[in-house]
Amino acid sequence: MRIKIFTFATLLCIGQMAFAGGGWPQLKNRGFFKLSQFVLSSNKYYAPSGDILDIATAGVFITSFYGEYGLTDRLTAIAYVPFFARTTLNEQVSGLTGSLIAAGDASNSFGDTDLTLKYGLITNKPIVISASLTFGIPLGNASGGDTGVLQTGDGEFNQMVTLEASRSFAKGKTYVSTLLGFNNRSKNFSDELRYGLEVGYTVSPKVFVALKLNGVKSLRNGSDLEAPSNGIFSNNLEYLALTPEVSYSFNEKFGISGSVGTALSGRRILAKPAYSLGFFLKI
Repeated sequence: MRIKIFTFATLLCIGQMAFAGGGWPQLKNRGFFKLSQFVLSSNKYYAPSGDILDIATAGVFITSFYGEYGLTDRLTAIAYVPFFARTTLNEQVSGLTGSLIAAGDASNSFGDTDLTLKYGLITNKPIVISASLTFGIPLGNASGGDTGVLQTGDGEFNQMVTLEASRSFAKGKTYVSTLLGFNNRSKNFSDELRYGLEVGYTVSPKVFVALKLNGVKSLRNGSDLEAPSNGIFSNNLEYLALTPEVSYSFNEKFGISGSVGTALSGRRILAKPAYSLGFFLKI
């Protein structure tokens, strides 16, 4: 029997959106832009009970654009656009007879896109605070592949409100950011609480490191189907993920970053690390 793919493909995307600027909005006409490749392949799955199960190897590969641009010194426009998303499911073969149980499958499409407005509530104090409103646009494929079980979107329009607070230390070399958000989902998906903590440190003028802890908690006020027909973005998905990231700046504008996201615990997600590599531009 096939198991539909549930993954934390959104894990790194959400973490990136939440903390790329932390509580600090971009200044007017200043910006941060990033082109990234996300890779996740796993034959392990966190069941709804939290137990880890063996499944046929599933893969998620997302090429995306992320950008922040300051419309004013307090108001920042943010976009996350996964313009190419590929999901795969390996064939299943009997370990006893070697006979084919189920053929492999793959799907390529655009992905669900997030558009955000962030407003700086407090910007001139030691602790800065911002509020964001994110619209999740269902541009992905909710029934991909020959089998219809490979998806690059959940088919539902959602709205998320977040608050972020940040403080820098040691003349700006170190910072701490926190996040708390509420994600309202449609089409009988359960609403979610989002939370996060990030610590960043500037090692040198060229090297920056960060450690991110992101979590999702389902409110379980929607459908409780274990395998919904509309996507890899499972209903009642939960996780607590740890993501270390390293960035290297070639100069004041261009750089490269890499990260590894690992779910410390989860429900209805793949149970293997996710990798991301990206090139960024600051203006």
